[in-house]
Amino acid sequence: MDEFKPQIIAFTCNWCTYAAADLAGTSRIHYPPNVRIVRVMCSSMVNPMYVFKAFESGADGVLIAGCHLVDCHYIDGPVKCDTMFARLKKMLHTLGLEDERLRHEMISASEGVIFAQVIREMVEQLKKLGPSPFKIRREALV
Repeated sequence: MDEFKPQIIAFTCNWCTYAAADLAGTSRIHYPPNVRIVRVMCSSMVNPMYVFKAFESGADGVLIAGCHLVDCHYIDGPVKCDTMFARLKKMLHTLGLEDERLRHEMISASEGVIFAQVIREMVEQLKKLGPSPFKIRREALV
């Protein structure tokens, strides 16, 4: 049997976390290839429907990552993202998904090592949880 390889969708802030992911790549910092990055201008601009669509499309986990509070180009983006994230967590319970499938991080542009570590941690955590229940239901329908 093949080893389960969780798929992660990462919504990353253009100014900080996307730059950190780029830094990790250019610095040749190894992290699992299980992540697909979606670049957004600000983490606060991630519509909750994008997160639900990611799960519906087969993602095992979703990362929303943006700037630290003092680094935001949009001043209060991280505060708005925190509010949206809290609501998303409540909705996940309603859908029957575990908390660990959704993660929020603040990663600055110079923190490529931290970006890689977050992805490694998420992959390990998702391996313990197994495939998303949405993915299992979707595969059963096909």
